[in-house]
Amino acid sequence: MREKQVVLFDLDGTIVDSMAGITRSYQYALAHFGVEVENPDTLARFVGPSLYRTFAEEYGFAGERLQTAVAKYREYFAEKGVFEHSLYPGMSGLIRGLAGQGRTLAVASCKVDVYTKQILEQYGLLDCFAFVGGSEMDGRRSSKAEIIRYVLDALGAPAPASAVMVGDRAEDMSGAHAAGVDGVGVLYGFGSREELCGAGAAALADDVPPARGPARRSGLKKEGYA
Repeated sequence: MREKQVVLFDLDGTIVDSMAGITRSYQYALAHFGVEVENPDTLARFVGPSLYRTFAEEYGFAGERLQTAVAKYREYFAEKGVFEHSLYPGMSGLIRGLAGQGRTLAVASCKVDVYTKQILEQYGLLDCFAFVGGSEMDGRRSSKAEIIRYVLDALGAPAPASAVMVGDRAEDMSGAHAAGVDGVGVLYGFGSREELCGAGAAALADDVPPARGPARRSGLKKEGYA
């Protein structure tokens, strides 16, 4: 894979381990409807996909019930969940290194961009990104393909061959494919090798590689854009 000048990152499961904040927010929202989840870790599969899609497909919520579920989720997330995460080791160095090389970095996340920006700001990384794009509060622009296209347009519509999407779930890979760019799956997040390969990942990264230094097998460096 040729070196990529434009690198789009997913947030959850790619830049930060946000399982605690997301699963506890789901737990809080579901409790409102009498659905008790004793161990929020059992909701880990919900990290990544659209909030609206998860409530609709997993619990059959629609209409006012769906809107209430999303509101309850955000009620917890805005107060506590947005702080319940950790930066993956080596990620700060990777992002700063890529930015220092003159690459154009952006975030394409299903999370509402106000929360994504808040999280990046907590780690002093927001200024490394040329653009941060995500879903709308009302659920519009919730598919990953839509979000990736939105971010690419905001960056001036770079040539697809010059861009890559880095993420940990099938939606990241299939969304990248739909938008005409390569997708690289990371195996340290919440998606499995089988999930990512099945969704068309062009390459896989076992862990967070250094921004500089020797190439690592299956890592971002080996693929020519880190």
